[in-house]
Amino acid sequence: MIYLVSAVLYNKTIANDKLHTLEDRNMKRITALISALIMIFTLAGCGGTDSSSQAESAASFVTESKAEDTSSEETSSEENEDSSPYTLNGDFSKGPSKKWEASDGWSNGGMFNCTWKASNADFKDGHLDLTISKAWDDSYYGAEYRTKDFYGYGLYEVSMKPISNKGVVSSFFTYTGPSDSNPWDEIDIEFLGYNTTKVQFNYFTNGVGNHEYLYDLGFDASEEFHTYGFRWEKDSITWLVDGVEVYTATENIPSTPGKLMMNVWNGIGVDSWLRKFDGNTPITAEYQWARFTAAE
Repeated sequence: MIYLVSAVLYNKTIANDKLHTLEDRNMKRITALISALIMIFTLAGCGGTDSSSQAESAASFVTESKAEDTSSEETSSEENEDSSPYTLNGDFSKGPSKKWEASDGWSNGGMFNCTWKASNADFKDGHLDLTISKAWDDSYYGAEYRTKDFYGYGLYEVSMKPISNKGVVSSFFTYTGPSDSNPWDEIDIEFLGYNTTKVQFNYFTNGVGNHEYLYDLGFDASEEFHTYGFRWEKDSITWLVDGVEVYTATENIPSTPGKLMMNVWNGIGVDSWLRKFDGNTPITAEYQWARFTAAE
């Protein structure tokens, strides 16, 4: 108990120090910017070559100060992410991250009846929105957001609300394959939009799948945010819902590190699996965060 109280007081002190430091830094920047602006207007009114030159110098100072502010904010954001207990912490309330990218301008083909469009992966209202929208005639745009790096054994988690609509999939998964000069290894969490009271788990090892398992959630996943995840180990994959283990697979487990991905797409030629897509657009899945904790 003493340790706990001490830790709380210590953390509060650190937080206050950081807050005061930030306030002091911001006040100094504001004061400097105001002084520079006054100098610009004063010198511009005086006329003359020297005055003009001095005004340009002052304007340059303002620009540099703004750039410094932006740089400091990015550095602070990166420091916060680096201090996270997670190996990868995708907090989408903070907007885009250099560790992630949106797929754009191409299609998976086959059962995927859409082309990935980067602008369909949008940050607003404190979360990431992945949207299926109309392109032309019977063509559609989908959305995919993925990491740039590869990750292996460990715990993968996401907080999300899938799309509720026939013929579409909202997902969270790891993937690598021939496009990465790797075997096709994949671990899936997929919501089939025709019934979002259930979630499908699946995985592929060197291109071999057919491990689908449909789990009854006992609630409609499209109505509220819930946490879903899987713990990937050398000899097993265990899926979790709201932190509770609900299913484990132990046969032919994949081993190749992959990229962490989320996407939404409408299917074609797979009506027995997804039901026929009715063309309803735009439709959106919401993601609050996605994270990975590497195995020790």
